[in-house]
Amino acid sequence: MLFFPLLTLEGLNLHVSGIRAVIRGETPARRLEGALLCLHIVAYLAAVFLVLSPGLAVVFIVVHQALWGVYMGCSFAPNHKGMPTMTESKIDFLRKQVRTARNVRGGRVTDFVLGGLNYQIEHHLFPSMPRPHLRHAQPIVQRFCDTHRIPYTQTSLVDSYRQVLVHLHAIGAPLRTSHPTKAVS
Repeated sequence: MLFFPLLTLEGLNLHVSGIRAVIRGETPARRLEGALLCLHIVAYLAAVFLVLSPGLAVVFIVVHQALWGVYMGCSFAPNHKGMPTMTESKIDFLRKQVRTARNVRGGRVTDFVLGGLNYQIEHHLFPSMPRPHLRHAQPIVQRFCDTHRIPYTQTSLVDSYRQVLVHLHAIGAPLRTSHPTKAVS
């Protein structure tokens, strides 16, 4: 129930994670990425505050970042949530990548809206492959999985969100059935 409202904070989380990665030196070109991050922040804030009054600028930034967080979360969630995690299993790379992700079918519009992340299985198998080529790799990977009896999950966008919400509802069940604590007087 709180999944979509909490996604409004995902944009902030992604920004903070990016800044932390630069500070910790977890990026290959730390100085360049730090400089580009600073340039982005300064340019973004300057553009917004030059065009809008301070009050409207703050409202714009809050709404923009919240919507961006929802969009990013809605792009990531249909691919992994509700899929097996395989943390304890001794499983090879191929099977782990294929079994822990799902693809979202839907054509070029879905490709555009999800930025190619709807080919999550292929993205995990070939992380450096340019996104437009993932669509071309998909039938090859699917045929290989079929030939070797490796479960390959692909569904529609609506069904993927249904699976995500069913999964989140199921793992949240213990929290809904626990007894509330009594108020202390």
